[in-house]
Amino acid sequence: MRRWIYCGRFRVYITETRFSSCGSSIFIMIHYAAVPPIGGVRATRRFSSDSEESPGSRRESGSAEMEAAVFILSLVDCCALIFLSVYFIITLSDLECDYINARSCCSKLNKWVIPEMIAQALATVLMLVSMHWFVFLLNLPVASWDVYRYVKVPMGNMGVYDPTEIHNRGQLKSHMKEAMIKLGFHLLCFFIYLYR
Repeated sequence: MRRWIYCGRFRVYITETRFSSCGSSIFIMIHYAAVPPIGGVRATRRFSSDSEESPGSRRESGSAEMEAAVFILSLVDCCALIFLSVYFIITLSDLECDYINARSCCSKLNKWVIPEMIAQALATVLMLVSMHWFVFLLNLPVASWDVYRYVKVPMGNMGVYDPTEIHNRGQLKSHMKEAMIKLGFHLLCFFIYLYR
């Protein structure tokens, strides 16, 4: 596809544009640049007469743009989940070392249970909408576990993390193990989203 693009005072002639299969990288071959525009007219973007885009190419570029937007949003969401997992690990290790008491630890962690659940559900829904089945099926068990854990909180407890029960039956170790597994999972998802 050949076209002229006006950039400020100069026009650039692009001779070839190729999109990779996943749509995340763009390769552009520039034939020549730094040619002043005709008549000094400044336009943001103009196509030559031989570069009319077909509806099929517009549809392909639209789906590539949507796929890129989905993975960028998933990448940002995954970064937030990574930081949240690290926060959970640090807070639980502070409780284990008796730097903070159980009540303040549980109140800090319970504030972030619902945002974590929403962020994980968002990543799962984004993969479902964009029809990336493998990544959707990878995210579905973690999102289901977050919802199950929130729904199964016994009556009278402060939340998922309860100060009266966190030291009983090794719950502190199991919460720590869960946070470590989630950190590893989110790091794996981060690199999947990054190189997709």
